Amino acid sequence: MEDPTLWDNPEQAQKIMRERNFLVSQVEGVKTMEGEAKANLELLALAEEEGDNAIIAEVMTSLTHLAEEAKRREIESLLSGEADQNNCYLEVNSGAGGTESQDWTEMLLRMYTRWAEKHGYKITFMESTDGEQAGLKSATIQVSGPNAYGWLKTEAGVHRLVRISPFDSAARRHTSFASVWVYPEVDDSIEIEISDADLKVDTFRASGAGGQHINKTESAIRITHIPSGIVVACQTDRSQHRNRATAMGMLKARLYEAELQKREAAAAQTEASKTDIGWGHQIRSYVLAPYQLVKDLRTNLEKTNPEAVLDGDLDDFMAAALSQRVGTTRSEASAQAI
Repeated sequence: MEDPTLWDNPEQAQKIMRERNFLVSQVEGVKTMEGEAKANLELLALAEEEGDNAIIAEVMTSLTHLAEEAKRREIESLLSGEADQNNCYLEVNSGAGGTESQDWTEMLLRMYTRWAEKHGYKITFMESTDGEQAGLKSATIQVSGPNAYGWLKTEAGVHRLVRISPFDSAARRHTSFASVWVYPEVDDSIEIEISDADLKVDTFRASGAGGQHINKTESAIRITHIPSGIVVACQTDRSQHRNRATAMGMLKARLYEAELQKREAAAAQTEASKTDIGWGHQIRSYVLAPYQLVKDLRTNLEKTNPEAVLDGDLDDFMAAALSQRVGTTRSEASAQAI
């Protein structure tokens, strides 16, 4: 920061500023916690000498909040991956099951948007494909904010819903599946070469409500990367050129995320630590009938309030999955060193 030539490159300077502000917030946060803990312990000692139960109760409440804050910061310290601090794209896709799965896909999208809103993240809707009767066949959003990818990467996989179907006149129980894919936004400092010969570009009319031209011109873009089979789409802008640029950014992010997966798999040397999404790689079950339960099949964490979970209460699941993910990688790396 004291380098006089820092702002000769404004883009690099802004990156350093963001990193500096992040580090300052981490250090100051710990110092504040230490100060509050010391002050509370001193107050507790005085209150115990005087037998003031009201002050003792107040101090114990403050210490409980501090312990929760310490736990949250401990989990955040695990977000040390190469792209964990980046913004990310989150994509949801319905599985087999028609309207049931498409409605479940829309419920999942709402769950993640609610989680993001509660944590102060910015959400940008990139594209969506409506279901025939209800719900969504697929949708992609961009989540912007500190550690967005680090937190949401733990949600990648297949999610299973069991409920009494609102679309079944016989009120039978149905099982639905939807997949979630999360990949980090790639900044300009990461170079990814893509040959035009490897791309198939299609244009189509944007779906959903829009302005004067959004549904009348073929402004939406779909790009297929032929070697990898990756498909991305964008319909957020009226301009086809801007949609193409955004879609290319999404494609680079997908290719970068695929490379991160390869590195992680090579470091862990085990199938259990891979995060590839595929039907059958089920990570969580949401049961609304005949009982109420949400269970993460990776960590065995359970919650009996699915309504709260579907309203964005995901922190415990993310923290448990992140702890397991980092712990597994570290233990295997230690075993290799031995």
